[in-house]
Amino acid sequence: MVLPLLLFRSARRAIPGSAEAALWGLKSIKGSWHNFCTAIFKDVTYKELKNLLNSKKIMLIDVRETWEIVEYGKIPGSVNIPLDEVGEALQMHPKDFKEKYNEVKPSKSDSLVFSCLAGVRSKKALDMAMSLGFNSAQHYAGGWKEWATYEFSEKKQEN
Repeated sequence: MVLPLLLFRSARRAIPGSAEAALWGLKSIKGSWHNFCTAIFKDVTYKELKNLLNSKKIMLIDVRETWEIVEYGKIPGSVNIPLDEVGEALQMHPKDFKEKYNEVKPSKSDSLVFSCLAGVRSKKALDMAMSLGFNSAQHYAGGWKEWATYEFSEKKQEN
């Protein structure tokens, strides 16, 4: 009689653990869904980025390391804030931001676009900005590689 009682007690304790696992599963699905949604709805194409830059209605933040920009170039009009500085930069006092990056600090309602070499770091920057309340943030998944390819192709066609 003691054995079934012990089994019953351990089974009762296992149920809350299973519920916790199920809730953790739902939380991870929610996280994946959020990432899935930002990937679909927050990507900017080359042409869209070019139009946004011409309209001057966005701040383009290049999250590559400074040496990469010096060595390979940058998208005209972009501001370099390396990925490991993005979170801190977006929370800086506006005066400190202006002093460090020589640009007006964006507000949470401003349109931001993040770029990098090929879209990996810019996606991380986008997620970070979204978590800080920058709901008009997007990212240019093609990054510098795609930009340089299109720009070279356009220049070649003009000649």
